[in-house]
This record gives sequence, structure tokens and C-alpha cells, in this order.
Amino acid sequence: MSEHAKAKDVTQPQFTNQLINETSPYLLQHAHNPVDWHPWGPEALAKAHEQSKPILLSIGYSACHWCHVMAHESFENPAIAQLMNENFINIKVDREERPDLDSIYMNAVQMMTGHGGWPMTVFLTPDQVPFYGGTYYPPEDRYGMPGFPRILIGVAEAYRNRRGEILESADALLQQLGSLSEVQSGDGSLSVEIPDHAASDLLRRLDPANGGFGTKPKFPPAQTLSFLLRQHHRTGNETALRAVELTLDKMARGGMYDQLGGGFHRYSVDEKWLVPHFEKMLYDNALLSRLYLDAFLATGNEFYKRVTIETLDYVVREMTDAGGGFYSTQDADSEGAEGKFFVWTPEEVEALLGEEDAKLFNRYFDVSRFGNFEHGTSILHVDDDVEAIAKLMQVTPERLAQAIERGKRTLFEAREKRTRPHRDEKILTAWNGLMMRSFAEAARALSRDDYREVAVKNAEFLLANLRRDGRLLRTHKGGESKLNGYLEDYAFLIDGLLALYEATFDLRWFTSARELAETMIGQFYDAEQGGFYFTSHDHEALINRTKDFMDNATPAGNSVATHVLLRLALLTGEDRYRQIAERTLQMLKDSVLRYPSAFGHLLCGLDFYLASPHEIAIIGEPGADDTEALIAATFGRYLPNRVVAFAAPGDDEAPRTIKLLEGRGLASGKATAYVCHEFRCEAPVNEATALVTQLKQVK
Repeated sequence: MSEHAKAKDVTQPQFTNQLINETSPYLLQHAHNPVDWHPWGPEALAKAHEQSKPILLSIGYSACHWCHVMAHESFENPAIAQLMNENFINIKVDREERPDLDSIYMNAVQMMTGHGGWPMTVFLTPDQVPFYGGTYYPPEDRYGMPGFPRILIGVAEAYRNRRGEILESADALLQQLGSLSEVQSGDGSLSVEIPDHAASDLLRRLDPANGGFGTKPKFPPAQTLSFLLRQHHRTGNETALRAVELTLDKMARGGMYDQLGGGFHRYSVDEKWLVPHFEKMLYDNALLSRLYLDAFLATGNEFYKRVTIETLDYVVREMTDAGGGFYSTQDADSEGAEGKFFVWTPEEVEALLGEEDAKLFNRYFDVSRFGNFEHGTSILHVDDDVEAIAKLMQVTPERLAQAIERGKRTLFEAREKRTRPHRDEKILTAWNGLMMRSFAEAARALSRDDYREVAVKNAEFLLANLRRDGRLLRTHKGGESKLNGYLEDYAFLIDGLLALYEATFDLRWFTSARELAETMIGQFYDAEQGGFYFTSHDHEALINRTKDFMDNATPAGNSVATHVLLRLALLTGEDRYRQIAERTLQMLKDSVLRYPSAFGHLLCGLDFYLASPHEIAIIGEPGADDTEALIAATFGRYLPNRVVAFAAPGDDEAPRTIKLLEGRGLASGKATAYVCHEFRCEAPVNEATALVTQLKQVK
């Protein structure tokens, strides 16, 4: 054999399975495993029936560290792969593409084991009913856990020899799964006692030293903090505001936050927000950038504004496709080590900054020879303010600030030359809707035309590539869009489009939002029991059709659907929207009272429902100074319960489309704002100061 032929052979993968034709980066990472993986679909499910084999369902995602560990230890191991191939039909699923499957089988694993997580390993009958499962399994017995080969052999033997028992227990589990979406409608009226009780319950669970709720690990509680900020706005509750500020300060000063490049990591493994799990998720940065923006508007704290801008700039720089879509995730690992891209040693810093600046920089960001992470490395974080550190280091605050800023720029440039973590470049409709809203709201509040352009380009991309015949698709990668959209895809995108309408006053975004809302109601709403299903009426039949009511890492689809319908009701005068939203709030009332931490976003929607939202109509020449002054007065302060519409004088289309604009015109020949609340309207005003006065009259 020639040397050229030998070289060619070396580059050819030894194994290729049926994941090779998928677009998901996570699935493609497993396309050359010796495991005979199949994507979820009719072919694999039919094969399980034909061969009378159980299904081994493995669910994970590309930024999951332990998913990579199990893949390397077990799925790349030919002996383990042989056990899998001989005894099971092996199906691999990307949970970000198929949250419907992930939800069903995660509920099953939690019922069977009392806990969940990823990688998720579930064994199913050929009829897709789970009968055994868990999360990560090591390749041999260790950590007090059985090795994966022992699990495989035991499950296969049980399925062969005790199939009747397995099918009986599987049926019982299936009945339990079916009961999860059954919610008894709450009794009594919807009143402020509900959010007041929820706030008291949440504040009792606050970590008074470090912020956040509970102990380690700590996840960023964006929805809960958004509710508490609203609670402070409505009631003046200073304890609620302090809880928000404490948590925001600690997260943004900790290792949870990328001190050099901006943006938040997924969660903290400790209670102090120091050591993160280093992956970065689009949805976290969407929710947190919006939260920090709201906190800035509510408090005027410039630190929150800076965090907002740095986070959004990170998304533009590292998570935005040339076509306008936002990518999904960045891995925790690079060069086979978790967090390697983000950590530093004192020697590295000194080599870049010189001895004097390095001393100051390292003290401020806690980079020491002992390290605060693995192998003597340090995660940048901030324990003390500039004034305290300057005094300790016997320099002026200005000198320290100069060293910090120069150091951040220099280290960031050096870090850019390192091997970057893998990026999952699939574009998910739901997560893009979350991020679109953040850019749109920041564009308006901070007068950032560049952020507005990012949001507009994103909306154009999504509606061109992920909407087909009026229906949404879930995911886009490599020029291909596929998979039916879920409730969250519709609700989150509608939410983003309504925010974009208010950032641009371009009617096409409002029109698209309302069209999608009608489709959402038609395809997902349960007219008999209330609430929205996670999947559409014409979705693939699965073993259970769920309704997602509780927030997870992202808000529950029902919560966002409720909130957007309340906003649309005010803008359009369509009471049907309000009735659907009110019914959902009513049915979840008792659940919210019992588990407020699981309903942060729904509590925000309830706050909107119970408040007297400002209905603001602005009439003026686009771009004119008097018009812009009224718009700035409307968006320049924290006013969570409002809807805003705009029309130019003589515009007939906008009032036909948005009922809030009907009968509105210029007063005194100048740009005019009309403010209504509590079923009554204030006198029209031309001056920004008068508008601010009206907006302060009600919360």
C-alpha cells in the first residue's frame, strides 16, 4: 500500500452510524461512535418492534460536560458498544431539539430515581414506555455507582426473562406520567394576596450572605428576581429590592460572570457564585441581560447597565450568525479540560501586564499562586470594590482602575488566541425569541440603534427561515430548518416580536406576533381543561401529551403565553385573549401559592393582570424631536406593566391594526401622548415632563 493510501486510511473514521445525516452538532458528535445510534424517528421505533428489543434512549446536549465524559468512556468503547448493539435499539436525542421527548422521559427518570439530569439514559419498551433509567453511568463500578456494562446486562436479562413484570410496572409509570399535567383549577378570585404570599415565601429562602436561593449548586434565578423587582415596584417592599440587588451584585462580581468577555456561565457549583459550570447558554444570557437592564432602570445603578451592555456585546461578538440568528451554546471544555479557556495563573498575568500592573490586577481579581480552581489556576472574580483594594495596595483608586481596565483588554486579547470551546451553532426559535426581546428592550431603553438592528435582523431571519406556511419550526442549522415548533417556540417568539414592535413601531412585527398568537391558540390551547399543551394538536403522537406549567432554565411556555395574550388584549381590544390568559392564571393559582419558586414568570404575568397597566398611545412625526422626547419619557424608566403603540399623523393602517390607536390624533399640532389605565384615560399631553407625571401616578 502506498504512503498516500495509508495516510488516507488513517483519516477515515472507523465507525459511522445513522446520526451522520443529522444537523444537530450534539448528534454529529456521536456519528462515529461504534454504537449503532439512530435518531428518534419511525425507522428506529419500527426496528424495536421488528426485533422485539428494548430501546436505549440517550438524551443530552452539546455543552453538557458529563455528556462528553460518558460518550468518551462508554460510547467510544467498542466492548460497551457491542453490548448496546446486541441487546438494544439505540436512539440518541438532542434535548434542545426535542424538548418534548426530554420532558416526558426526564419526568420518568425523576419518578424512578428521585433525581434527574444529563446525560439521561432511559430504557423503553418498543412502545416507547420507560421502565428503567438514570443519568450518568461510569464504564465500571465506581463512585458507589454500578458500571454501565453491568446496567446493560442486567436490563437486557430482565427484559428477556421478566418481561411481564416490566410491562406491568411500565404501565403503572405511564399512568403516573399522564397525571402530571392534570391541574385542579384554583378557587377564589385572583388577588394581590397571591404575589404578596409568594414574595414572602421566596424572601424566607434567600441566602442573606450570597444572594440567590438555597445552597449549592446555584442557578441564576432570573424569573424569580424579575418578579421580586416587580413586587418592589408595586408595593415599595425594600426587602424584595435588596434581595434582587444582592443577588445581581454577587452573580456579576463572581466567577459566574465572564469578567473579561461578558456574559454568564450556566450555574455556580458553590454557594458563592465563584466556580461556574463554564458552558454559556443563549437563554441564560437573554434572561439575565433583560433582568440587569430592568434593575438599571429601576435603580439607576450604572453597574447593572454595564453588565447588560457587556452581555449583549458578548452575544453579538460570539453567538450571532451572519444571517442574524443566535447560536445556542458554548461548551465548558476546551482542549479536554473544563474551564481551561477562562482561567489564569499569576505568571500568565505578569507576562502580559508587567510586574506592577499584574500585582494590582491579580489582587483585584483574586489570581494567586494557590489558585481558586483546579491545578493552581484562578477564576477571575471580584470580592472587594476598587476603593478598598486601592487602599490595601497603597495606590489611588484611579491607578487601580487603570490597571484593571488595561489588564482586562490585554488578557481578553490574549485569551482570544487560546483554543476556544466548541460552539453549538444550531438556531432554536424559542431561545432566539428570548434574545430578540432583550436586544429590542435594550435598544429602546439605552437608545442603541445597533441593538435595534441586531433584533430586526434576527426577526427577519426567523420569520424567513423558521416559519413555513404560517407554522413555526424548531431548529435551523446548515441551511436546513426542521421539526415542528413547540409552545415555547410560539410564545417566546411572539414575546420577542411584541418587544421589537415597541422598539421600532414597525407594524410588520406586531402583525406577525398576532398571527402567531392565533396559530398558538388554534394548535396548542386546551379549550376543555384550560392551559396550553407543549406540543401542537397535529404533533407526532407520543406516550404522553404534556403541559409545561413550571419554569425551568427558561420560563414555562404557559407563563409566557399568558403574558403575551394579556398584552395583545390591551393592544387589540380582543377580550378573548384576556379570557384565555385569565383562565390559565386561575387554574394555576393554588400551584403558585404552594411552589412560588417554580412560577416566577407566571407571577410576573399575574402582576401585569392585577396591575392597572399603562396603555400608552403616541402620535407624532417619526424622528421629530417632540416625538422622540415622548418616546424617551415612556421607555426611560422601569415601568413593567405597560403597552405602547405609535402612529404618525394621517396613518390609517396603524389604528386599523392596533385598536389602542383608534381615534387618536395630534393635540395642539404637536406630538401627543395618550395614557389610559383602570378603564379611564388621562388628558392628552405634549410635553415629556407631563407624560412622566402621568406615568408616575399608578404602578
